[in-house]
Amino acid sequence: MTEQVQQVVGFLGRGVVPPDQPVIVADDLGLTRGDGVFDATRVVIDGAGRRVDNLEAHLARFVRSIGLLEGPAPDLDAWRRLIAEAVAACPFTGEAILKIIWTRGRESVHTDPVGLLTITPMTSAAVAQRAGVRVAALSRGVASDAFADAPWLLGGAKSLSYGVNVAVKREAARRGADDVLFVSTDGYCLEGPTSALVVAFGDRLVTTPRGATGILASITQEIIFEAATAAGWRTASELLRAEQLAGADGSWLVSSVRGAAPILELDGRPLPQNADLTARVVGWSGF
Repeated sequence: MTEQVQQVVGFLGRGVVPPDQPVIVADDLGLTRGDGVFDATRVVIDGAGRRVDNLEAHLARFVRSIGLLEGPAPDLDAWRRLIAEAVAACPFTGEAILKIIWTRGRESVHTDPVGLLTITPMTSAAVAQRAGVRVAALSRGVASDAFADAPWLLGGAKSLSYGVNVAVKREAARRGADDVLFVSTDGYCLEGPTSALVVAFGDRLVTTPRGATGILASITQEIIFEAATAAGWRTASELLRAEQLAGADGSWLVSSVRGAAPILELDGRPLPQNADLTARVVGWSGF
């Protein structure tokens, strides 16, 4: 007997469809060229109801990513309706991941762009990593200012071209690590494959600057910084070298799925951590 897929699938213009029903043709440009974008956030389904974390912020970033690929502005009302339908159709409870996907359409014939989504239960491994991650620093192969005058590199777009992000996760596993911190060729910390870096020095939080670095705008990092500022902390965007993390009061990889995961080790060396400080950052993140 085939195991039932615990996933909800939605297709823009068609609504929720069976999870084992084909929805993409073989020459879709998202598959053949990686010509598309996505975004993802947490869904929580419990006794208090069904909610999507920071949906409007994620839709806004989705629109920005599509714009960086010079795609047409999406119909956000249609996306909101599809997301609401899909969340209502979830047959499971607990935490899940909503992923919204846009591709340019077919390669061989002209078609409209394609929009689809999935909602998948969160893995126990992702939840467990909220307690802390061992991280490997790996080169991204570019300088910290590589994206300054090169918009065609799609810096800041959450592109479907994710092969490198998956490959570094495999390398991390080979090194006995849970996750990766990308480092530029000139020695600066950038971001994780699916997360942003946040570092505490006293009552000051620092993250990697955007723009020339090409890193993705992190909604969770922005939420943390907004809450920290309201609590009287200072915040800044600065380039940091990996060795500076050893002198920090705490470092985290933050994302919309995992929240704020403290970095316990970097390349096998323990990093400073403070349980009370981590609890504060986690609270600021909304988790």
